[in-house]
Amino acid sequence: MTFSQRWRLAPVAVSTAVMVATLLAGCGSTQKEERADVAAEKLYADAKDSMEAGSYDQAIKSLARVEGLAAGTQLAQQSQLDLAYLYWKTSEKAQALTTIERFIKLNPSSPALDYAMYLRGLINFNEDMGLFGRIANQDLSERDQRAARDAYQSFKQLVEQFPASKYAPDARQRMDYIVNSLAAYEVHVARYYYKRGAYVAAANRAQQAVTEFQRSPAAEEGLYLMVQSYDRLQLAQLRDDALRVLQQNYPDSRFLAQAVEQDKPRAWWKLW
Repeated sequence: MTFSQRWRLAPVAVSTAVMVATLLAGCGSTQKEERADVAAEKLYADAKDSMEAGSYDQAIKSLARVEGLAAGTQLAQQSQLDLAYLYWKTSEKAQALTTIERFIKLNPSSPALDYAMYLRGLINFNEDMGLFGRIANQDLSERDQRAARDAYQSFKQLVEQFPASKYAPDARQRMDYIVNSLAAYEVHVARYYYKRGAYVAAANRAQQAVTEFQRSPAAEEGLYLMVQSYDRLQLAQLRDDALRVLQQNYPDSRFLAQAVEQDKPRAWWKLW
């Protein structure tokens, strides 16, 4: 082989070496990815075992690692949902909401989006409203209702976007409950103002309950408080209008007797 022939072959040899090195590097990357996938699946299995055993803190640690190892995969999405659920179960509301909001933002076409919206509603619903009961012997209508409104919006978004979702029926029931609770809250505030002699504020909050939640059971007492407040303010026309609406909509109301009784003139010997 002449010198010139060896010179012409040299570049080919170099190119071949580069190709081999590239293939080897690629094989190394593939092996690393495969190892990461295996590790993620093993961690997720461990997390599920911890969840079933009630070891939520350990499960959270494992799921957080899974999310990092399996980024961009369905396993990572499932880990996010499980993390949000576990944060909720361990009363870490802020963490739960942050996680579920991130999932909804990053996965708008996920087949689990309806569940994500439902879980977001549950996180807010149970935080300030409990599960159709009382928390620390305090009436739910007396608690701050911001979380309740957030829960309502989440459930509403779910039933509007996914009316056939298996979570929609329960979401609708919770929406009805939230509406009744919000109405009761407004009436509770109106009652609070009335008892303290703040009749203008009482009338305004009662009117808000009646206007915004017309079909709620609390609207009945809201009308009664409007009658009482307007009477105290000597606004006869507004009082009579509210009384007429109360009579028309709740002819058997327990509040009617009290509302009508106040219109009768008191005997001279009655001081109150």
